[in-house]
Amino acid sequence: MPRLLGVEIPAKKKIAFSLRYIYGIGPQRADLIVKEVGIDPDLRAQDLSEEQLNKILHVITDHKWIVEGDLRRDHTANLKRLQAINCYRGVRHRRSLPVRGQRTSTNARTRKGPRKTVGVTKAKEV
Repeated sequence: MPRLLGVEIPAKKKIAFSLRYIYGIGPQRADLIVKEVGIDPDLRAQDLSEEQLNKILHVITDHKWIVEGDLRRDHTANLKRLQAINCYRGVRHRRSLPVRGQRTSTNARTRKGPRKTVGVTKAKEV
């Protein structure tokens, strides 16, 4: 498995799909990288040479794209900032509720988790 930016990308997949395993690189950036490096889009990741891997790294650094650990750090810092200033979005993040105005009386199961039903208990007979 080839390693790029500390991530092992899948060897059996085409290079454009393998690059998407790097956090911060999606379909458009992956296609752009393949085009700029001049690699055949049907080439598998295991068939890449060291020179081609270095070219891919240079394209990512030349565009100054923030990827992997730095991008994850930025995201968490943004969420912590929102929570620290006690804005509405930060409070919603803190309480694990929907942030962007969705309803919560029904739906919102993804954020709230599974339903917590409280069963009725029978009183002991005396």
